[in-house]
Amino acid sequence: MNAKSDKADSVNAALSAPGRAREIPESADAYGWLVGSWELDVLHYWALDVSAQGIKCEVHAGWVLEGRAVQDVWIMPRRSDRTARLDKKMNMYGTTLRVWDPTIQAWRITWRNPAGDHHEEQIGRRSGKDVVQIGVRPDGTPTRWTFTEITPGSFHWLGESLGPDGKAWKLEGEFRGRRIRR
Repeated sequence: MNAKSDKADSVNAALSAPGRAREIPESADAYGWLVGSWELDVLHYWALDVSAQGIKCEVHAGWVLEGRAVQDVWIMPRRSDRTARLDKKMNMYGTTLRVWDPTIQAWRITWRNPAGDHHEEQIGRRSGKDVVQIGVRPDGTPTRWTFTEITPGSFHWLGESLGPDGKAWKLEGEFRGRRIRR
């Protein structure tokens, strides 16, 4: 092994966890199902219908921080499809950190995509069979991100923002995921 891979192994060992921490009630485990690797079809991005373009995304998620959080990496286009000349608007290589907060009985979500200069702060909870994340952007725009149609092998993700009228939600992002590895 070389020094670079030793450092990466040390970081991964310190970050990763085998599962959910006992202090998080099973009933509050809104994200454990996401742990693993996924391939996604990108249907809408930045409020544009891109379904005809056949864009694929990959997501890798795992328990971290002694099982008190779930972290993922969203990569679009997939690593195998990435080139040196990516349109910044269609470039995603970001991470979500979902940390359980017992004081609010919900998950504090931080999304960072440095490749596309996009970040969000949200609160996530189960809502029936769905997982809904609610936040407000720095410009005051309310956001709602929803994992729906969740099964052991698939999910549907919707990213929306509330329009200026304060009533209508606008679809900004839409992905359909298929599990490729647990």
